[in-house]
Amino acid sequence: MLDDRSLFGHPRGLGLLFVVEMWERFSYYGMRALLVLYLVNALNWGDGNAARLYGTYTSLVYLTPLIGGFLADRLIGTRRSLVIGGILIALGHFALAFGPSPVGPGSGPPGTDAMLPFYAGLGLIILGTGFFKPNVSTMVGQVYRDGDQRRDAGFTIFYMGINLGAFLGPLVAGGLGQSERFGWHWGFGSAGVGMVLGLIVYMWGRDKYLPGIGFVTREADKPAAAAESVTDQSINYGHALIGAGIGSILAFLSGGSIMAYLFGVIIGATIGVTLLGTRGEERNRVIALFIVVFFVIFFWMAFEQAGSSMNLFADRYTDLDAAGVEIKSSWFQSVNAFFILLFAPVFAALWTGLGRAGREPSTALKMALGLVLLGLGFVFMIVGAQGADACTAEVGREAAIEGGRCAIVSPMWLVGAYLLHTLGELCLSPVGLSYVTKVAPVRFASLLMGAWFLANSAAQYIGGLLAAQIENIPEQSTFFTIFVVTSFGAAVLMFIMVPLLKRLTRSVQS
Repeated sequence: MLDDRSLFGHPRGLGLLFVVEMWERFSYYGMRALLVLYLVNALNWGDGNAARLYGTYTSLVYLTPLIGGFLADRLIGTRRSLVIGGILIALGHFALAFGPSPVGPGSGPPGTDAMLPFYAGLGLIILGTGFFKPNVSTMVGQVYRDGDQRRDAGFTIFYMGINLGAFLGPLVAGGLGQSERFGWHWGFGSAGVGMVLGLIVYMWGRDKYLPGIGFVTREADKPAAAAESVTDQSINYGHALIGAGIGSILAFLSGGSIMAYLFGVIIGATIGVTLLGTRGEERNRVIALFIVVFFVIFFWMAFEQAGSSMNLFADRYTDLDAAGVEIKSSWFQSVNAFFILLFAPVFAALWTGLGRAGREPSTALKMALGLVLLGLGFVFMIVGAQGADACTAEVGREAAIEGGRCAIVSPMWLVGAYLLHTLGELCLSPVGLSYVTKVAPVRFASLLMGAWFLANSAAQYIGGLLAAQIENIPEQSTFFTIFVVTSFGAAVLMFIMVPLLKRLTRSVQS
């Protein structure tokens, strides 16, 4: 299977994982496009509370993969993890379909009892994603041999599967959810159907196209050439406790919120296990991974405004009838995915061509470029928001929001921002996934893939807190300036770190 080139030069197992991940992302992004709009427009939540819930939810979605990756590595294998995760995700989306019905204008938000199915649905999706997300990406790395130059291109193709689902999900779920004929619950339910379809495809094809992939592998069963440092192959739980203890102390010193303790314990335990459990060249690679993970936080913190502040901007300030056709505000969530599908083959060919010529930039350099492009995208948002700011200053914020009187901004400003964000994402995300599979020590592969998603988790939570500030920062252009500064600042520091990261990972091609 590792030498299979039947799928346009790649193993057929990549095609199966492409389809499975497509349906899982269909479900996730379909629901994500509706979440903040449902809370604000249907349940009369305030912007700040909706943004904070969105940030906490999406943060936990990317935090649980650490636990799921560990369980897959040590106990159940990635093969079973995908099934468990898919079932939980589907149940979560169907639970959301039984959430509270929209309340009337002027009414307060629904009570806690009415929200219980909604919260239960979010909880099931959080748990299911923990089992599913890190392990499907790890399996993509497992269908290639070490040193296979097709790997980066393969992850970019896989990334197209992610974004095909992300493109279709908001169109279908958003179209149903924001329609007068169907409504929000139909939108959430359609997302659950997508996950069920993904499960069916995976169960049908895993034995045929992924033979031997996804089982728990004992170190003694590995070929000698693939085994690493056979004297130290087990998890040292003492290291985990040391790291978790240090993390909890830092969380206490920072103010001690529940999320702070959660991040402190999990981040600390992960660093303790992987850093204290390695030495020499392996430890250098782990250090490099955590440096990269730190900078990735700045990218996703800004990029994921798409589901919160940029989603509300599309709903309130964008002219949705500009082309003479009514556009659903949730459909803007598909723009990024459309550009991924358009440009991912270009980037895959670019990296492959540069690699053959010996001129491919390092992963760290690609990521720094991605941060620059992200910052440029928010420059588009600043320029586009200036017209809305002038209108809001004239009529007042409440009148602008409730009456739609300031929905005057051309959709092209949002489209231009998403285009640049997409180009930045292609420089960072698929190559970052590939970077983890190349740099991580074998026995910590899924755990460190979980650490990659941990960066997204922290970014989502911070991004949600920042998005909540739209209640306190009346000028949209001022609000989006925050992300220009953070993106450009992180890019400069990342450029400076490139030589160090090359030295730390000199034993592998990264």
